Amino acid sequence: MMSTKTLGYPEHAVLAEPSSPKAMTWLSTRPLCLLSLWLVIFVSALWTPALLDDADSTHAQASQTMLNTGDWVTLKVNGIRYLEKPPLPYWINAVSIRFFGSNSFAIHLPLALSVLGLTMLAFSWGKRAFSEKAGFYAGVFVLTAAGVFLFTRIFIPEALLSFLLGTVLFSVLRALDSTTERPALYAYTAWAALALAILAKGLIAIVFAGGAVLVYTAVSGEWRRWRLLRPLPGVLLFLAIAAPWHILAGVRNTGGYQGHGFFWFYFVNEHIMRFLNKRIPRDYNKLPGYLYWSLHIVWLFPWSLFLPVTFIEGWRARSRLSKPKSFAERSVLLLTLFFGLLILFFSVSTNQEYYTFPAYMPILLLTAVAIVRAEVASGSDIHMKRAMTFAYTAYTVIGGLVAVALIYGLWTSRHLLFEPDIGDLINRRGVGDYSLSMSHFFDLTTASFAALRLPAALAAAAFTVGPAVAWLLHRRRKNTASIMTIAVTSALFLVAAHIALVRFSTMLSSRDFAARIQQLERAGLVAGSSRVLLYGDQTFGSSIPFYLGHTVNLVDARTSSMWFGSTFPDVAPIFWTPAQLLQEWGRGERKLLFVPEERSADVNHLLGDRQVLLEEESGKKLITDRPLDK
Repeated sequence: MMSTKTLGYPEHAVLAEPSSPKAMTWLSTRPLCLLSLWLVIFVSALWTPALLDDADSTHAQASQTMLNTGDWVTLKVNGIRYLEKPPLPYWINAVSIRFFGSNSFAIHLPLALSVLGLTMLAFSWGKRAFSEKAGFYAGVFVLTAAGVFLFTRIFIPEALLSFLLGTVLFSVLRALDSTTERPALYAYTAWAALALAILAKGLIAIVFAGGAVLVYTAVSGEWRRWRLLRPLPGVLLFLAIAAPWHILAGVRNTGGYQGHGFFWFYFVNEHIMRFLNKRIPRDYNKLPGYLYWSLHIVWLFPWSLFLPVTFIEGWRARSRLSKPKSFAERSVLLLTLFFGLLILFFSVSTNQEYYTFPAYMPILLLTAVAIVRAEVASGSDIHMKRAMTFAYTAYTVIGGLVAVALIYGLWTSRHLLFEPDIGDLINRRGVGDYSLSMSHFFDLTTASFAALRLPAALAAAAFTVGPAVAWLLHRRRKNTASIMTIAVTSALFLVAAHIALVRFSTMLSSRDFAARIQQLERAGLVAGSSRVLLYGDQTFGSSIPFYLGHTVNLVDARTSSMWFGSTFPDVAPIFWTPAQLLQEWGRGERKLLFVPEERSADVNHLLGDRQVLLEEESGKKLITDRPLDK
């Protein structure tokens, strides 16, 4: 006997789930499989690497300062107002630091939990709307998509935002569904999640979730059921959660640049002016159109190879989606509208690579549904069969090419000695001016490859075996086994990528310089009162004040994220000019100066031979103004 659950497309074949005891055991273990995959990929990466410079440590500093000062309203970085971001991620990480200390684990844990929440949301939504297998596939896809892993290596709110926006959409559908028990609970959950999403990323949450829901209700005719969303008490709940911080932040932060305060900077400059590409300061960029669209193949890899299957299924369902009847059809419509709105919005607005992160789960869930339907269609649907064959063929070819490239790198570097500081072994080509997440990939040389033998060997082994096995299983119609083979291959690759990131950490983090300063202080070679300075923008060495646990002085650095906060009349006196550094160098208290590679020439021109080198790593230096014995 077979128990079935339809996808909501009556004229299509149903998805069959076997009801034998053995099969039911497998079904019951699917959430456990997702949890195990999460533990292998994300939990194993919580302790390393050290927090990276730029956004990672900058945002961690904001949480650290919040905890240390007790000011949970005004974000500050290195003692300076940091008003461009809403507070929720920093509140969460401040609590994490309170329990686990100022370390990588505390900062990475909320990111990993956000991914777990997003995974279980995809599973639950897929199971409720389509089938448990579709939900399981969706959860697996979220966990093993390259972009989900890559963009949770740094402290940014996109994973949390994705979970909250997904919760809004799912809760709206459940509130409007006539079969839902206690629909009011789902309505209030949607309002609360929307308020939290605003506290996580800003007003953009209303644009995406609200815009998608408005278009959905208009297209589907669900606007007639608007009372089920409890708009009046829902808005009151929304304001009770979202409004207090915005009001307090505005009241407490006035008198900045040209008399502007929080309200202008946050609402006008960070929202409207950013969208119009006129934000002050212009410390951001916009991906070229060809990169913006094509990079999604990378961020969603390997499951992006199955997008033709998704498009075929979506095209066939287009007529039904204008008047969706089942929860499955309504889910497809809302997910499609949300994905399309978000992708199109950032194709017009300024953008960063990770801005479209919230669109990953919706498209991966739709892809999972399409793949399950293609498996049911089997060989009777020639178009689906060809699309599936294309996906597996492309995956096998790409996997083979990657394996060959890695094996070649391992072979050519086989006689080279391992060097722990990979930064001294690369050729800095500056592809994409290092604004792209994978820019340093193009800097690799044969010598630097020797430092990556372990992750390269692991990735080579995964891509040598995995794609071929997945292809064979697909040919034998072992559908779930073939999908899970791809997932395991991706998991191994992501573990290898994490190991490689740890090897790159000497380049991307300056924690070792903070450790060197602390070592010198413990040894009594420098006084605890010595003045620590960073030359250039604080993002070049933002991990130093985080690991030192106190503010540092910045030279020639009233730029980027430090600019607006530096215009307030009560700003801390941490900003030095190069002329001031030259005047104070060698006088009074000892100076310890961190010099990023980008500003090394400037410092050499300014100080000449009046430098005592204390530490050098990956082109970065720690110098002082007098010998240690003086």
